[in-house]
Amino acid sequence: MAVFNRVSCPDCGHYHNVYDKQIRKICCKGCDRKIAVDPRKGNFFMERYFNGRRIREKVGPDRRLAEIADDKRKVEIAEGKFLDKKKEQRIKFEDFADEFLEVYCKPNLKSWDRFSANNLNILKRYFSGKCLHEITPHLIEKFKADRLQDTTRKKKGLKPATVNRQLIVLKSLFNRAIDWGKFQGQNPVRKVKFFKENNTRVRFLEPNELVKLLSFCRGILKPIVLVALHTGMRKGEILGLKWRDCDFRRSIIYLLDTKNGQRREVPMNEAVKTALIRVRRNPQSEYIFCHKDGAQIKDIKKSFFTAITKSGIKDFHFHDLRHCCASYLVMNGVALNTVREILGHKSMDMTLRYAHLSPDHRKQAVDLLAKKIDTFWTPEQKAESSPNLYIS
Repeated sequence: MAVFNRVSCPDCGHYHNVYDKQIRKICCKGCDRKIAVDPRKGNFFMERYFNGRRIREKVGPDRRLAEIADDKRKVEIAEGKFLDKKKEQRIKFEDFADEFLEVYCKPNLKSWDRFSANNLNILKRYFSGKCLHEITPHLIEKFKADRLQDTTRKKKGLKPATVNRQLIVLKSLFNRAIDWGKFQGQNPVRKVKFFKENNTRVRFLEPNELVKLLSFCRGILKPIVLVALHTGMRKGEILGLKWRDCDFRRSIIYLLDTKNGQRREVPMNEAVKTALIRVRRNPQSEYIFCHKDGAQIKDIKKSFFTAITKSGIKDFHFHDLRHCCASYLVMNGVALNTVREILGHKSMDMTLRYAHLSPDHRKQAVDLLAKKIDTFWTPEQKAESSPNLYIS
C-alpha cells in the first residue's frame, strides 16, 4: 500500500504519479518540461492490491490526510472489513437475477417455473439497469406502490398478497447475494413492511352446489374433482399420481413428492377407488391422468372454469375443494389432528384455517343445543321460568 501525488504537466497535460515525498522536481515524459512538485499539496491517492486487483482511491489535496486514510485501510484489510465496493457496483440486478434462478431456484424449488421465474421477470423489468447496491428500501417501497396501482392491467393493480409474493422473491434474492459474497450490508427488503393479508377463505360447497358441479364435470375432470373432494389432495399431487402410487388392496395412496417435502399416506374410500378404477389406463403412460399420447395432464384450469360457470357457482377455485374436504370432515366430527394428518399440514394452525363451518351447520348446532337444554326442566317448570329467560 502506498500514497502518491498526481501532478500534471501545464504544457502537454501529461499525468505523473510521484510516490517519493522527497522529490521536488520531475521531468515530463511527454514534453521534457521541468515540473515543480510540492510534497504537501496536490492530488493525493491511495494505492493497494486487493484480491489480485490494483485499487486506487482519491483522498484530496492533503498528504497528511491521505496517509491517515491509508493507515485506516491497512487496519480494515487486516481485520477483514475492507469492502471491494467497485466490484459490488458492477453487479447488475438483471444479471444476478438470472444467476439466482439457475443456481438456486431451479435446483431447490419445485414451483420455480410458476412462482420464482414469473416474479423474477417482473422484478427484472422494474429494477433493470440498476446495480444491487442501488436498490434501497425507499426504491422497494416505490415498487410496492406502483404494483398496487398498475394501470397496464385490465383490473387495475394487484392484490396485496400478490405483491407480497414478489417481495418474498426479492428478499430471497438478496439473501443469496449476501451468502455468496456479492452484496455487502443488510438485506434492504428487511426494512420494508409487507402488506397485511387476509387469505382465510370460508367458501366451500353446500350439498346442492356440489351436485351441480359434479353434473357439469365432463370426461377426466370428474374423477379429478372426486379425488380432490374425498382426499383433500392438492391439484399438483392429483395430476402427478401414478398407478404404482395407489394400493387398491390396502386402500392407500402414497404421496412421495409433496409440497412440504414429507412422504404422506392418504386413505382411499370407496368413492375414490371407484373413480380411479374407472379411469381408462393408457399403456403408454405411468400417470393416471394423462392425454391420449401418454403425456401427463399439467393443468385443468379451462375445463374446471367451464364447469363452475355452467353450474352457476360464484367465487370458487379448485383449491377450495381441499377446503371442502377439511370442512366436511370437521362437520362430521373428525378430530382436527386426524384432519391435519390427512391433509399433510405441518402445524395445527393451517388445519384450523381450512376447517371452517358453514352458517347452516352452525345454526343446526345451536338449534340442537336449544333442544337439549329444553329437556332440563318439566313443562310446569318451563312455564314458571319462561318469563325469567329474557332480559327486558
